[in-house]
Amino acid sequence: MPDYGKLRNMISHRVTFDFDTGAKVVGYIAACKPATGPVQVVVMSRVEISDANGKLLEQHSEFSLVPNVLTNYRLTEGPSACG
Repeated sequence: MPDYGKLRNMISHRVTFDFDTGAKVVGYIAACKPATGPVQVVVMSRVEISDANGKLLEQHSEFSLVPNVLTNYRLTEGPSACG
């Protein structure tokens, strides 16, 4: 498992998070949550989200990001796929 604790050393720095699709999230780390222990969320400022081609998709003055590896996703509400 990556050492997400190193993100605490990047507070106030501009960082880039690259994803397997080619998308990128770029911004300044303002805080890590929780304050102690394993980092589960980074609060970022002046954030830009770009697609794999570098096209700007979104901008945010503040944005919370879960920097951890995704292990699963599932439908928790909504119409059943077996309708």
